[in-house]
Amino acid sequence: MTESPDPGRDTTAREPEGSGRLLPVAGPARTRAAVARLLRPQRTLAVTAFAVMTAATAVGLLVQPLLGRIVDLAAERGPAGAITLTAALLVAVAVTQGVTTGLGLSLISRLGETTLARLRERFVERALELPLDRVEKAGAGDLTARVTADVSLIAEAVRNALPELARSLLTIVLTFGALALLDWRFLLAALIAVPVQALTARWYVRRAVPLYAEQRVAGSAQQQQLLDTIGGSSTLRAFRLEREHARRVTERSRSVVALTMRGVRLVLGFYGRLHIAEYLGLAAVLVTGYWLVRQGTASIGTATAAALYFHSLFTPVNAALALLDDAQSAHASLARLVGVTDGPAPGRTKGPRVAGGTDVTVRGVGHAYRPGHPVLHDVDLTIRQGERVALVGASGAGKTTLARLIAGIQPPTTGTVLVGGVPPTELGPVAAGCTVALVTQETHVFAGSLADDMRLARPGATDEELRAALDRVDALVWAEELPDGLATVVGDGGHRLDGARTQALALARLILADPPLVILDEATAEAGSAGARALEKAVARAVDGRTALVVAHRLSQAAAADRIVVMEAGRIVESGTHDELRAAQGPYAALWEAWSDTRDTDS
Repeated sequence: MTESPDPGRDTTAREPEGSGRLLPVAGPARTRAAVARLLRPQRTLAVTAFAVMTAATAVGLLVQPLLGRIVDLAAERGPAGAITLTAALLVAVAVTQGVTTGLGLSLISRLGETTLARLRERFVERALELPLDRVEKAGAGDLTARVTADVSLIAEAVRNALPELARSLLTIVLTFGALALLDWRFLLAALIAVPVQALTARWYVRRAVPLYAEQRVAGSAQQQQLLDTIGGSSTLRAFRLEREHARRVTERSRSVVALTMRGVRLVLGFYGRLHIAEYLGLAAVLVTGYWLVRQGTASIGTATAAALYFHSLFTPVNAALALLDDAQSAHASLARLVGVTDGPAPGRTKGPRVAGGTDVTVRGVGHAYRPGHPVLHDVDLTIRQGERVALVGASGAGKTTLARLIAGIQPPTTGTVLVGGVPPTELGPVAAGCTVALVTQETHVFAGSLADDMRLARPGATDEELRAALDRVDALVWAEELPDGLATVVGDGGHRLDGARTQALALARLILADPPLVILDEATAEAGSAGARALEKAVARAVDGRTALVVAHRLSQAAAADRIVVMEAGRIVESGTHDELRAAQGPYAALWEAWSDTRDTDS
């Protein structure tokens, strides 16, 4: 009943119109297959939990015949001792059912929590492997919503809905069996309610699946808009765009509210149809019991037990069908997680390859983030092993894009990029001893101690190695002056590091990682004028002895490079040493003159 209208198609679900920028969502069959793989290592636990819950439910079904027995004893004026014995059996049934139900629910909860933990781990692993260009196109809101709201919704379903649903389904199946044991005609009477319930479930699921998927997408879009508006509030004020962005937030919020109200109306219609099924079924069982008692083929106690059995179905049937609401919402969230976790590893058809060196070869490279809007045009570049090359040019010249392609962030649209004869997108990760490391101006300080933050680059580094790396970039003095030295908690909720110290920390991590090829994309841009020279010296020490490509924020960095490559409008227009390019009186000479004049003016 919880499947979508077309469960046979193993395809990736399409997002609603206007959501083409979001990450993929798995189809129903693919989602079920992913869950089966997650559950496979927990087969023993799953079987044990099912067996214990079955036993608990079966014991609980003894209540109705025992109550029917009391009715018969009262009608026949039986001995009081028989009623006392029956009441004692009821107490024993209640205690046994309570103990076994508690054990079964704990086993189911353990199964759900373990599976959810494995799903979280796989999501994080695969999310970290996603190409950054895909993540950027999707926006932080979509990925954040999946790892927060969607995971929370699934966790809630695992902790509450899953155990209740398992118990309800077992109760329904075994209660129908018990009705058949009393008299097959009671079972037929009870089954009158089933078609109405089945049609209700089908009606609900057909509408709930697309609705909840649409709600998840709308929530992601709303979160992305909020992130953009709050994160860029200073820019919005500067350009007087507050009202425009407030209008966009309002539109996103109204869309979410409208979808939520559609869900409320859907649930109300769902419960109204269920009540009709209950009345039809109970009336049929009562009429059947009356007829069988009149015929003498059933006692009053048996008819009472049958009516009690059917009445006891109200709660599990309603719970199971009502849990479709949680199940469909959780299924929509699960499909969004599986869309990320169950896809093939991006850019990995085989295992990571090892480069045969650090020489870089770029041949005929063109690149476009959007079709028809190229940002690089037929770029050719060679960087020899051990050479330090600076990329310079005006903003928008294509420097960062070329650096990203060489770093392996994404493959070029046309042409080839090779590092040591291997495409950089096929090289191993940092933790496996990477060939290429990229340091940008957007450096993140992870929450935790400063030492732990640094050990992300080399988990087994000793305190002495951490201090040596900090000392090499002139950061040891301020690091040891922190309240707790290397044990000081930094990042969110901890000691705040300014831009220059954050960049110095990134360079220290670079030294610990010790990659042979380094790409620095304006890695000193966050330093103010006072710290610029110190940070440039730190950069020089960090890249010493390595092949380096430096996207220069300050031309003083370019002047110290072995070779300078000048870019304009996505093309390389000049290449040579600092002195050669100044003498050529070309674009670099003009940039140098303008930069030098600015420095003179500032001084």
